[in-house]
Amino acid sequence: MSSAHEARQPPDGSAAADASETAPTAPFTKKQVRWVLLGVMLTMLLGALDQTIVTTALPTIVGELNGLEHLSWVITAYMLAATVGLPIYGKAGDLFGRKVVFQFAIVVFLIGSVLCGVAQDMNQLIAFRALQGIGGGGLMISAQAIIADVVSARERGRYMGAIGGVFGFASIAGPLLGGFFTDHLDWRWIFYINLPLGALALVVTSVVLRLPGRSGPKPKLDYLGTLLLATASVCLVLFTSWGGNTYAWTSPVIIGLAVGAVASAVLFVAAEARAAEPIIPLRLFRDRDFVLTALIGVCVGIAMFSTVSYLPTFLQMVNGVSATESGLLMIPMVVGMLVATIGTGRRIAATGRYRIWPIIGTAVVVVGLFLLGGMDANTPYVYNASGMVLLGLGVGMVLQNLVLIVQNSAPPRDLGTATSANNYFRQIGASFGIAVFGSVFVSRLNDRLADLPPQAAGALPVQGGEAGISSMTPEMLQGLPEGLRESIVHAFADALPPIFYYAIPVAVAGFVLSFFLREKPLSTEIGAARDEAGAG
Repeated sequence: MSSAHEARQPPDGSAAADASETAPTAPFTKKQVRWVLLGVMLTMLLGALDQTIVTTALPTIVGELNGLEHLSWVITAYMLAATVGLPIYGKAGDLFGRKVVFQFAIVVFLIGSVLCGVAQDMNQLIAFRALQGIGGGGLMISAQAIIADVVSARERGRYMGAIGGVFGFASIAGPLLGGFFTDHLDWRWIFYINLPLGALALVVTSVVLRLPGRSGPKPKLDYLGTLLLATASVCLVLFTSWGGNTYAWTSPVIIGLAVGAVASAVLFVAAEARAAEPIIPLRLFRDRDFVLTALIGVCVGIAMFSTVSYLPTFLQMVNGVSATESGLLMIPMVVGMLVATIGTGRRIAATGRYRIWPIIGTAVVVVGLFLLGGMDANTPYVYNASGMVLLGLGVGMVLQNLVLIVQNSAPPRDLGTATSANNYFRQIGASFGIAVFGSVFVSRLNDRLADLPPQAAGALPVQGGEAGISSMTPEMLQGLPEGLRESIVHAFADALPPIFYYAIPVAVAGFVLSFFLREKPLSTEIGAARDEAGAG
């Protein structure tokens, strides 16, 4: 989708001209922007809902499919696939037009949803979640790029606040729906619910997203760069997930993954330097703010997703609440995120100043993580909720504003690519954090369960020991004899909260990096961010 600014550019033979897109010569009217926003928000709801609806159902899913040791991979598979797809979708939108890429992502997402609903074991579920993630990545990045195409950087904070509202609603509705389906129907409905929403999203986007298509010569795709980026991403997350858990750190598999990640990353940089249309242009890294927002995004991604992914497990296995109740108990985090996202978006639109919010936000994230790390089996909910609301406030001040900073600095021809690259690094941080902290949690839990007396271990479901815990659902836990139940509850309570402490140094690094961001004037013309901000 091209901006009015792009339409004024002469066909001078540059890459931007070669990949030009026919566009209207006048900016979008407010009415047109509202319709575009409606279609974008509906589709983003589809992707955002799926990221949150799974969390409250996870304890039941892994219990029924006998796979506690693979718990993190139900989330990580989705996140990793979405992460690998982000730069591809961003570049494809720049080259071929946003609408066709957007709708392709919706279709892939729906196919993955159906297959997840019929999965019969953990391996199938993880594979189908990866397919679902391939579509989910396209939903998010295409939506952000479309908004950037039709709204000026100065006004974009207000619209990003509306998009943040979608995430806030999904963060509340997702866990509640996930818990309701798990408690009263079947956990498979958390995937089937995507079908009517997806069908509606396809209809609405077909009608309201009247975006011009691309013209000009057929672009040259960066197949080698795409393959190397995917390889490096997969090797990195597998290295962090399997190391010290499935395989010893000194095993040939882990060493091979480490070597593969480094080698693929080096080759990727070399390939991008030679590619005609690189998937992530190296010129983006000459912008200090692009690099800083990428690093801050990694830090906040690790802190946020590693926390959100495992809090429902604590609430259900330690506090003994149902899946639905755990969704309700996480509302303070969502409220904090929603208030901060909408509030900072409006303040930025009114004042044009944004640098202070990542600084304050990362500091608040640190405090929230500290409180959550201190939870145990006896802490009152007021304490737990305080940590959640602070974490939500901090994340809400940071994530959407990082996207705004990147889009304000990027030239129009790299708008989708820069947006997707920023999201890519944040998602890499999320995948890394979920995998690492999941491995640490399972390792700590197994150490504490190893102290159970033999007669207690024999009372676990299935065959006892780790296999029994692997198939343990919250309902099964509540049905165990009181002594054994209390032992397992305290094992979870001792093993899980300290992983939030491990995220604090990462959040502190994000806080320090935020001070080096530059305050640039926000563009007031659609598509003119690069020209008016003077980014280089």
